[in-house]
Amino acid sequence: MAFPVVKERLLAIVSAFEGRRLVVAGDYVLDRFIYGHPKRVSREAPVLILRFWKEESLPGGAGNTAANVASLSGVPLPVGVLGDDEEGKTLREIFRVRGIATDGLLSSRDYRTPTKTRVLGGGPHSIKQQIVRFDREDVLPRNQELEKALADNLRRAARGADGAILSDYGYGAVSPAAVVLLRKELSSGSIIVDSRHNLPAYTGVDAATPNEEELEEAAGEKLEDSIPKLEAAGTALRHRMGCGTLLVTRGSRGMALFDGGGPPVLLPVHGTDQVADVTGAGDTVLATFSLAFASGASPFEAALLANFAGGVVVMRMGTAAVSPEELRRAIESDRTLIS
Repeated sequence: MAFPVVKERLLAIVSAFEGRRLVVAGDYVLDRFIYGHPKRVSREAPVLILRFWKEESLPGGAGNTAANVASLSGVPLPVGVLGDDEEGKTLREIFRVRGIATDGLLSSRDYRTPTKTRVLGGGPHSIKQQIVRFDREDVLPRNQELEKALADNLRRAARGADGAILSDYGYGAVSPAAVVLLRKELSSGSIIVDSRHNLPAYTGVDAATPNEEELEEAAGEKLEDSIPKLEAAGTALRHRMGCGTLLVTRGSRGMALFDGGGPPVLLPVHGTDQVADVTGAGDTVLATFSLAFASGASPFEAALLANFAGGVVVMRMGTAAVSPEELRRAIESDRTLIS
């Protein structure tokens, strides 16, 4: 099924990403990946022993969203809190190498940088499969001085920005109060939010990008792959949030765009539904959708571009960022979604 959008228009929007300044406020996470090759089954317990191959650290959570904005030629303006720990220092160094500003990221001795460690195994020439993941999670302690400093950083970042992204993973660095502050400081541009467990509280934003599980949580029921239930839940959430646009990511079933009063537009997944790794794909969708909004795209055009970006990034291992060149290639090669 092709949609009434020409490739030249989408390519022009991607070119317009360059230099767009987006506030990225939220919970900054370190994603750590440990890779190994199978060695044998342990004599101590019925578990696989891996021979260590490599370890890498990548930005996760709001950090992955900021990394994708930068990779797509935008300018992320991070606002959040890191722990005064090795993980926080590692994130700062990753951003420094990538040319991403860190002056909006505070350090706290009373907070540990959220860290998600994944162990993956597989043969030297095969796709590595995730075996186990363990999370080190802290909730940011209430601290008036820290909250004031966060608000000040958010105000500074918003001045002159082309839009704002709120990435709420539930660790406490961002709250619905940020919407009111951003409305006062942003001269123009949209506020787009993704929240793991508190989406309905973010009233008055321009758009939101929940996955289907988050939509189910907001609706209080399972959608059971039912389009009528999906439509009812998405419409109800839009009304609760006073939100103009809702883009629901549905994994291998693609996306559903709620915009206007009609039924959702269902976008089939770009590429194949046989993916390599979905880690961080929602952050890529959020970054691309937000950049497209800031570049003058309609919600429908922004959803198509986010769909292309998500299709690209799930074919790569780990927490990945998509480039303008990859996005252009996906648009150019498409034979099903656009004319």
